[in-house]
Amino acid sequence: MIDKRLIEKYDKPLPRYTSYPPATSFNSEYTGHDYKKSVLLSNNHTPQGISLYLHIPFCPQLCLYCGCTTLISRNDELISEYLEVLKKEIKMVAKWIDLTRPVTQIHWGGGTPNSLSIEQLSDIMTLIDSTFKIETTTEIAIECHPAYLDIEYLDSLFKMGFNRISLGIQDFDQNVLNTVHRSLPALPIETLTKYMRKNGVGVNYDFIYGLPGQTEESFLRTIKKALELKPDRLVTFSYAHVPWVKPHQSTLEKAGLPSASEKLAMFTSAYQMIIDSGDYMAIGLDHFALKNDGLSQALSNHRLHRNFQGYCTRETTGQVYAFGMSAISQLYDSYAQNTKNIKTYIDLINNGKPATEKGYKITNEELIIKEVIIELMCNNRLNWQNIAQRFNISTEQLKKITEYSEEKMQPYVDDNLLVINKDTLNITEIGRFTIRNIVAELDPKLNSGNRRFSKSI
Repeated sequence: MIDKRLIEKYDKPLPRYTSYPPATSFNSEYTGHDYKKSVLLSNNHTPQGISLYLHIPFCPQLCLYCGCTTLISRNDELISEYLEVLKKEIKMVAKWIDLTRPVTQIHWGGGTPNSLSIEQLSDIMTLIDSTFKIETTTEIAIECHPAYLDIEYLDSLFKMGFNRISLGIQDFDQNVLNTVHRSLPALPIETLTKYMRKNGVGVNYDFIYGLPGQTEESFLRTIKKALELKPDRLVTFSYAHVPWVKPHQSTLEKAGLPSASEKLAMFTSAYQMIIDSGDYMAIGLDHFALKNDGLSQALSNHRLHRNFQGYCTRETTGQVYAFGMSAISQLYDSYAQNTKNIKTYIDLINNGKPATEKGYKITNEELIIKEVIIELMCNNRLNWQNIAQRFNISTEQLKKITEYSEEKMQPYVDDNLLVINKDTLNITEIGRFTIRNIVAELDPKLNSGNRRFSKSI
């Protein structure tokens, strides 16, 4: 059983460590000129795989929990203009990339990518197919809102090569969806799932816990239904309440957010139910994959990795070249984020300039810390010697760079969250729930600056 007291003990605001350094470190000193240099240099670094991310910011309506960069718009003229500029950006950046490199991932996110017409999606996919080296093993994924998804749309996605679809279900309870202003699915999720599986397409389900109207009992009903439908991958995201960043979220306070203890109960009970089903392996803190899924196999072989697009295997990992407003490129030694202002984005690209608003040049020491954090966050273990060899340094130097000490880690050992051996750190099963806390002990930058984060659970 999960010890809730331990989780409560370690539940404090921390970075999510989907990247290192976290996005809170990005600064405006990093310019479009720096981005071009970073892209050119990226051709000489590993991984050689290319991951493409396309950000579609448009949504027909605002979901009140949303923390993404979105535009609530049905303005066809603006959407068409944006997509033409998106194509210009792809062509511009492609000139700086070695196009003999293979594309390992393509990911459409948002916003609501499937609010676009099939013709609009196809136009951009045709450009990508004619520009980049797409292979039969390339994962081509799209995030879909079930309210705007039907069989005809799915058929068109399949013809374009999409082989993984993430359904943003959030909750099966219609009252919860109504409260957070989330449109209901156009077709039953079961119908969509069966059809995607029949066509050999990977099925992901996304859920959120911590929303108004949710209780431990109601969220377990949602998870039970999900387990009956058996998606390939399942995610239970913690709702991040950050009204100082997304003011519209404050509306949810009027509806009444679950207490911290209620939210914790949803998380722990859902986790236990998923694991007890016997069908899934836990991937990281809140992701789950069927035991025969590639992510589960990668975890078993200590080959799991992740980027801004989510968990992936070392084989499908690519440097991320991101397109669209607010999109974040994640290259070997730098991050670059496009402007979040659509007018500025359009103007810059139309003038042949990168739309970079801010970014970060990763130092050599930070590259090392990044690798340590990824290894622990993804594979629940760290072999000091293996990481040291990758960077041609000693284990003593590696521990000094991460400011590691057994004394700092002792509380986690005492609480059975961590096992320390001569050459390795191993996260225990219960330690998964405090992994962000453990990783934070190896992040020398954490206490520098005044930053606000969501809680670790």
